[in-house]
Amino acid sequence: MLSEAQATRRCGGLVIVQVKRMAKRGTLSPKAVKIPGILVDLVVVDPDQRQTYEVEYSPSYAGELRMPLSDIPKLPLDARKIIARRAALELYPGAICNLGSGISTGIANVAAEEGVLDEVCFTNEQGLIGGAPASGNDAGAARNYAAIIDQPYQFDFYDGGGLDLAFLSFAEVDTDGNVNVSRFGDRIVGPGGFINISQNAKCVVFSGSFTAGKSEFSWPGGKMQIVRDGSQAKLVDRVQQITYSGRYGRERQQRVLYITERAVFRLGEDGVELIEVAPGIDVERDVIGRMGFRPHLSPSLKTMDPRLFQPELMRLADHLSKQPRRALAAHLATQGNRI
Repeated sequence: MLSEAQATRRCGGLVIVQVKRMAKRGTLSPKAVKIPGILVDLVVVDPDQRQTYEVEYSPSYAGELRMPLSDIPKLPLDARKIIARRAALELYPGAICNLGSGISTGIANVAAEEGVLDEVCFTNEQGLIGGAPASGNDAGAARNYAAIIDQPYQFDFYDGGGLDLAFLSFAEVDTDGNVNVSRFGDRIVGPGGFINISQNAKCVVFSGSFTAGKSEFSWPGGKMQIVRDGSQAKLVDRVQQITYSGRYGRERQQRVLYITERAVFRLGEDGVELIEVAPGIDVERDVIGRMGFRPHLSPSLKTMDPRLFQPELMRLADHLSKQPRRALAAHLATQGNRI
């Protein structure tokens, strides 16, 4: 907020702040002041303002207390949870991650449910570090976070390559691995921090439903059945706007995955490659036949982990215990000749 106020004042604009209540001059702790009065032109008092769209006030969101992991909401077993679970399999101990808004915020709920929230460090672009970023209409908040910094400083960290893993959503993916989240027909919603985050992370995991529109699935016996599929393809021949460049990702040698509820793809040297399909899915009918292009097929095409489709816990803690601390190992490798 301070940067916005300073920029507004520098450009000759009016700085208007909204507060819940007024305090007598000199009664606030100086360390609690985020925007000093010398930058403020107008104050709007709204005693009914809420902390988020959903919550009037949460001590956990305010950083005043830590919640038991069991109190963090569990996701119902649906397509969003399956996608979040599969993305969570990319975690490893000590990984520093960004959770973008949308479907990727569910990874924090999965990590809390599986008891591994403290094994990794989740962040969001609003400036929260650690804990469990919130989802839905509470997105931008977090529970049990370790620190909160101003958003410009968070982006300094992202721009500097501080992220091991970036979990982001996608609206469209095309044959070259390009991703669109910023334009839909004549509607331009903009990229937000998507470009900064996706270009500078060591690994990017794009998550989203395979199709758009109303859909319905079931998982009898851990096998996927498509009761009703979405009407619009999201894996298309050409995206409407490039918000993430597959070519640039290949040049940077990024590891890039595209995760849906029925299939997982990776960015290969020649474009998008299909590497996993859900159990019970027909590759030609349910995956390739619903795409705007034909992906490359991995010679080692395999079935997605059956635990993703079961109501029981995945035992994610066991999975993480077998993963190396790649971030630390990579750092030590690069520093070896200096020690």
